[in-house]
Amino acid sequence: MQSVISLATKKKAPRIGLVELPVLKLVDPNGINRNLSEQYEPLLSKQVLLAHLQAGGFDAQLVNLRAGDYEEEYGSVTWKGINLSKRYLGTNITSLDPQAYDAWGITNNYMQYRELAFKTIRHLVRGGKPVVVGGSDPIAEPQVYLEAGATAVVIDKSGAANWPIFDYVLKQPMREPLSGVILSDGTRYPLRLPPMSPEDWPLPSLEVVKQCFGLEFWSQEDSWLLPIGSVFPDLGCDRKCDFCQTPTYGTGYRRMSPSRALKWFELQKEAGAKSVICHSDQFLGRVLFKEGRQEVLDIMKGVREMELPIIWGNGLELKKATLGRGYERTSEDLIPDRELVEALWGWDGKAGCYYAFIPAERPVFGREGYAKLLPWQQHREMMRAIVRAGVPKIVYGLVLGLPDDSNETMLRLEEALTELCQELKTINPALSFWILTSSIAPIPGTPQGQNIRNSGLLRFEDPTIFGTMGMACADTQYMSYEEVADWQFRLKRAGDGFWVKNLVSLESK
Repeated sequence: MQSVISLATKKKAPRIGLVELPVLKLVDPNGINRNLSEQYEPLLSKQVLLAHLQAGGFDAQLVNLRAGDYEEEYGSVTWKGINLSKRYLGTNITSLDPQAYDAWGITNNYMQYRELAFKTIRHLVRGGKPVVVGGSDPIAEPQVYLEAGATAVVIDKSGAANWPIFDYVLKQPMREPLSGVILSDGTRYPLRLPPMSPEDWPLPSLEVVKQCFGLEFWSQEDSWLLPIGSVFPDLGCDRKCDFCQTPTYGTGYRRMSPSRALKWFELQKEAGAKSVICHSDQFLGRVLFKEGRQEVLDIMKGVREMELPIIWGNGLELKKATLGRGYERTSEDLIPDRELVEALWGWDGKAGCYYAFIPAERPVFGREGYAKLLPWQQHREMMRAIVRAGVPKIVYGLVLGLPDDSNETMLRLEEALTELCQELKTINPALSFWILTSSIAPIPGTPQGQNIRNSGLLRFEDPTIFGTMGMACADTQYMSYEEVADWQFRLKRAGDGFWVKNLVSLESK
């Protein structure tokens, strides 16, 4: 009887609502959405966060504002002389009961979604419950989120701050001291050292995995990939590129062991995933360690044996797939490591890599600002090796709008791209080779972002425009932002056309 009484009187776990912001749309007068986005993309960060908080004894639940067909206009912006209606799609933000949970958590990794994050924070704080905010954009500029009403901003990407901050705002006994957070009164607690490793991230339940599945993809012919699971087997980066926010996180580079990474993949398959997207762009960072190359081979072998098609969604660093493992000491160092290339991008018709985002960035001109890139000839050799490995679909990412960009350099780039596409098609005539052209975005907290702001070339202060790489927002020394945008559209034609085909969603079935 005593045990029954103790169970009955045991304090309920505090409830935390983890909010996924609705989808941003920028709609022109013809009804075309100029903002490239998926409504039902995989919720990778929420999968990690839900699992972590639940393992800490919190009743954490997903509040997915992307789900639904409610659409609301909340503003407008003019771009290239076109009036764009700012709208959000999913669930009505104000339909949330601000008192439905004991605390709220909001993650925002993109400056483009800053206004929607503010709108959500301001609504939720009316309930008098604490609102904890995290993600890349709050880390870069925490003060604006605190001014919007956030109780605290988490600046630790590793996960080490999660349990302490929610213990604190929920006024329950502290298991660990506060770290990696900024409170509403401005008090800053430094990051815990060492940061938490992905190896120690708690595994999610099957229910959490299913909740975080991606339920749509860009091509009708690839609907067999749905639903899409997600895995993030490492954290941080060894590089310090001036355009990237990752070096500012203070985590260094940390990775999961092969056995741990494969457990995450296994859970995706067990939950019903037909494919898995890996958002890591530094998965190959592990090759810098003596045992790291074998780790890559072991992980990829395990994924193949599960017959889970893999999608590299945030381009792997090609330079680390060379014999020099990212170093450039001799000419032989830049030769493709054929075994690694085959493991990463090989496809046999049912297993391996089916889709790959390849970070072309600027391999012809402007390479000086991107130390991780290969010289053009070696880049072409790597691209040939990747296509020979069998990957059937490539999205080739280019960044335009560098300060020295001109119509002349764009013409030379267009010629190089056309030749590359033709060369790759000779190797595999069935290859789908789509070019995704982005423009420089002044990401807060990065040297490049600050330089663009100081240069006087930035043409927008609206975060819905300069918070995305999909829409040009800055002039160069020789071109207007309108010309940069025109080149974005034109250079896509050097490949197989616009990479977004007929969006297919499980939700519509």
